[in-house]
Order: sequence, then structure tokens, then C-alpha cells
Amino acid sequence: MTTKHPRLNVTLDSEGMKAIEFLAKQGDKSLSSIAKELIEEALELREDIYFSRIAAQRDTPDAVWISHEDAWK
Repeated sequence: MTTKHPRLNVTLDSEGMKAIEFLAKQGDKSLSSIAKELIEEALELREDIYFSRIAAQRDTPDAVWISHEDAWK
């Protein structure tokens, strides 16, 4: 069966594999779907950290505030 989605091979240590197997059994899901969910969650967290750093850099006492309406014109 072919797929249009890219594939990724990942090698885990035994502890990582046990954790994936446990989560898969708990959620009655496949190992692949659990691994995909975990990767997506990790990417979202990294994105949140990235944008939080930018926000912290911009959040200064002399920051210029723009109204919501002006920002979306």
C-alpha cells in the first residue's frame, strides 16, 4: 500500500519502547499513532517555547502597544 505521507524510521531504547507500548495499550492505539501524537505534541511545545521567547524579548517597559483593531487592518 502506497501513501502520500512521508515516512520516518525511529530507533528507541528499551525504556522508550516500553513507554510507547504502554501508552498504545492504554489508548487502544497502534505504536505508530502514539509515536506520531507524541512527536506532534513535542513540536507544538517547541513552537510555544520559541514564541514565548520572542514575546519575552518584546515585553519591555517601553514597548509600543497596538490595538487589536489596528493590528488586523
